[in-house]
Parts: sequence; structure tokens; C-alpha cells
Amino acid sequence: MPTEQILTLMLVERDKLNRAIEALSGSRAKRRGRPPGPNKMLPVAETNAPSKPKRKLSAEGRRAIVAAAKKRWALIKARKWPSPTAKKAKRKAAQQNKVA
Repeated sequence: MPTEQILTLMLVERDKLNRAIEALSGSRAKRRGRPPGPNKMLPVAETNAPSKPKRKLSAEGRRAIVAAAKKRWALIKARKWPSPTAKKAKRKAAQQNKVA
């Protein structure tokens, strides 16, 4: 095999390898997907800024909510308060009567 032919084959192989390396490194490849938003481009120091403190529910507040819920459900079970699903059931029954 002549030297010139070997050199040509090696150059072709080198070009293939260079294209594969560029594709893997992403130097020329177009970025796919959604571009980063404005918040993504903030420096690291700014992203670790303290946020608002988390709101906490006191034990007393939690007890008040539980008591109100129990009272509401007791009224619903006693049929003195409209059920949260009453409107849906009424509509469904009306539709079934129309179809039948």
C-alpha cells in the first residue's frame, strides 16, 4: 500500500474523530430544549439569598380548624348543612332522568 494512500486514509479517519469529539463536547452543536429563564442566570451568591420565613400554624389555630371541621361535618351528617357533593349528585340524578 503506497504511503500517500495510507496518509489519505489517516486524514479521513482524523476528520471523522474530530467531528465525533465536537459532537460529544457540544462546542458547535445547537443547544436543544427550553432556554434558561432570567432566574437561572443569576450569580450563585444571589440565588442563596434568604427567602421569607415559612408561616407556621400554632397548635391553638390547628385546634380551632379541627373543631370547625368537626362541627361542619356533624351538621352535614345531621342534614342541616348542604353536603359538599350535593350539587354534583343532584346534577347527576337530573342527567340520568333525562337520558332514561
